[in-house]
Amino acid sequence: MPPNQPDTPWWHPTRHVDRAPLLRGRGRVQQTLRTWFGAQGFTEVTISALQVSPGNEAHLHGFATMMQGETGAQSQMYLHTSPEFAMKKLLAAGERQINCFAQVYRNGERGVLHHPEFTMLEWYRSGADYTQLMSDCAAILRLAVLATGAKVLQFRGLECDPLAPIERLSLTEAFDRYTGIDLAATLDENGQGNGQALRQAMQKAGLSAGAEHDWATLFSQILVGQIEPNLGIGAPTALDRYPACEAALARRCPDDQRFSERFELYACSVELANGFGELTDPAEQRLRFEAEMAEKQRLYGETYPLDEDFLTALALMPDASGIALGFDRLVMLATGAPRIDDVIWAPVALPAP
Repeated sequence: MPPNQPDTPWWHPTRHVDRAPLLRGRGRVQQTLRTWFGAQGFTEVTISALQVSPGNEAHLHGFATMMQGETGAQSQMYLHTSPEFAMKKLLAAGERQINCFAQVYRNGERGVLHHPEFTMLEWYRSGADYTQLMSDCAAILRLAVLATGAKVLQFRGLECDPLAPIERLSLTEAFDRYTGIDLAATLDENGQGNGQALRQAMQKAGLSAGAEHDWATLFSQILVGQIEPNLGIGAPTALDRYPACEAALARRCPDDQRFSERFELYACSVELANGFGELTDPAEQRLRFEAEMAEKQRLYGETYPLDEDFLTALALMPDASGIALGFDRLVMLATGAPRIDDVIWAPVALPAP
């Protein structure tokens, strides 16, 4: 494992000699996964990063730029936070199984597990139940360690056996197991959260709950502080069936409309992937996007435009399941790298103080 040398530039030979084995491992993992996707019948696509909208999730922040046309007129554009909108347009166009290693951009994200530009491995299966994505994830974890020669996934002293079956754990089960809180009791019939109900449940469980916080903030506080540290230890975890209000792009579970077909994959307490049974109703999607942007305006004082072409394309999109996996994080865990910067060939420079 290379020493952490944050004060030495990534391009300096003394630091690169430590990073090089990790970067070579990255290449082997990517090549192995490309071969696997091809054998599964996927078509690899390339997505332009410049889009009319960076995405419409309240807590994701994009990079904005101005595009100049042939006449000199300028248009506001954004670097995408995910290739999702464009890939779903390709499904609407007639593609059925597609994957992409996309460079994506998220502002305000920098740390051990975060980088403002990173590689997202995203794939879609038309006509497949979203649980098929969990099987895909199991195969990908195994292939990653096979490519690097590692025996386990590891991060900060935690280990996860990529050969162990993925534990499928619903959010309701996770809340009950790790906090004793009945999550479903804090939701209305449409899957919207009741902040007062969750606050009272937290206080009863001995957890701090600020009176000024809404349901979404309290939910995130519990997820990050009480649940995520326990996930993916020893074996991978698929944290499944998110409340509908926490799954803006997923369809609802047919057996309980309060919850949606969304799961997140964890290994070593690190979130690796976010998968959905995809919502294809353009009217419902518009309402959800508008609600997300209203929340963004309330919290951050800004909004992003809706991609009207995307909403139109949804009407032609087949039933599908899709997932986005943080490729750099996967490489981190498969190589034992301590920071995401160590597995990125040319990390974004830190600004001068």
